[in-house]
Amino acid sequence: MQNELMNYRVFGNGHPVVFLHGFMESIAMWQFIEENEFPFQCILIDLPGHGKSELWDANETPSLNFMAAEVQKLIQFLGIQIYHVVGHSMGGYVAMILKESDDNCQKVVLLNSTFKEDSELKKRDRVRVADLALKAKNLFIQEAIPGLFYRFDKEEAVVRKLIEEAKHMEGQAIAYAALAMRERTNTFHLLNNFPSDIFVVQGKNDPLISCEIMQEDLVNHSNQLLVLEDVGHMSHVESPKAAYQALRKLLA
Repeated sequence: MQNELMNYRVFGNGHPVVFLHGFMESIAMWQFIEENEFPFQCILIDLPGHGKSELWDANETPSLNFMAAEVQKLIQFLGIQIYHVVGHSMGGYVAMILKESDDNCQKVVLLNSTFKEDSELKKRDRVRVADLALKAKNLFIQEAIPGLFYRFDKEEAVVRKLIEEAKHMEGQAIAYAALAMRERTNTFHLLNNFPSDIFVVQGKNDPLISCEIMQEDLVNHSNQLLVLEDVGHMSHVESPKAAYQALRKLLA
């Protein structure tokens, strides 16, 4: 369904859970959720510029705050009062903004995501990615997506499917998202402020987010961290059953 420029899907019964996908993904990534067994109302949303949602931000500086504001508008449009959020990678960054800005946002699960801001090296790489997205989009996608996995290579059917899906995105939308992620700030203070609400599901072999560093950062928050074995950055693809069980456990 679409609400003006935002594409979304709602199914299930129970406490509302908003699902936000990652960079160059869409609501299709949540297909591992077992609709008849997941005891929640699920609201899957295509973030601006992704999937079937258009990108319409007219501001000069790309911003995840814009994405969060649009998600919040959609939640209000749907008449949802209180809700949890599950965010994969970039979706987790948006989820943390919602947690900070919206009192109706309860639990947040960061799935292969982080509360940290980009390092200076990563910020420079975001600019490179934005440039590539505008000049050689398909080449960038073909090189970037396979590197997110631990056990799968670029010849796997599931990886090829993700590559083809990402190729439908506009280069401008990819560049926008990359630069928006570059501008985000550290939200670690929220883990201290809401120790019973925020959880991290980390891939043991995530190439983008070091599991060892995450464990060090959360040494005083060990009850908020759940590590999945034998997966990289795409837990929902490499180990969908484990990802599904983790979400059920943390959202219960």
